[in-house]
Amino acid sequence: MGSPELDSLGAGIHVAVQEAPFDTASEIARLSALSDRTGGVGLFFGQVRGGNGLVSLTLEHYPGMTEKILHALAHEAVQRFGLLGCTLIHRVGTLRVGEAIVFVGASAAHRGAALDATAFLIDRLKTGAPFWKKEEFADGHASWVAAREEDEHAARAWSQDTPPPA
Repeated sequence: MGSPELDSLGAGIHVAVQEAPFDTASEIARLSALSDRTGGVGLFFGQVRGGNGLVSLTLEHYPGMTEKILHALAHEAVQRFGLLGCTLIHRVGTLRVGEAIVFVGASAAHRGAALDATAFLIDRLKTGAPFWKKEEFADGHASWVAAREEDEHAARAWSQDTPPPA
């Protein structure tokens, strides 16, 4: 599991880009145990969505740069929302429908900060981290996933200091 790095505010930050599955229960336990001041943990757990014959999703990334961007996002969230800590884990490689792809968690003294930080992190991660996704279908064809305008809109809304509408 490893110990999280501490940022300048003393918050625990854990960032990983990995092929291996992650243990959601362990990650929740890590966030919950960061401080005796923890009053809320906000979570987003994403998995490969099926439909239209999709069988797998292959994720590629820019090693080194991806981790750097995720660390910067984590530090921004800690400062912006007063977090006690946060976790960003994103898987790469080929993942089948139903497999876990991303874990975003934020630990804070109060639920509002934890929930807002979680939304901020996933919105910004989806548009700001260098990941490329290729969908592979049962009939043998494959295609790269294009950026979605609704994801870009949600990420832009955070630069206006207000959360985007749900």
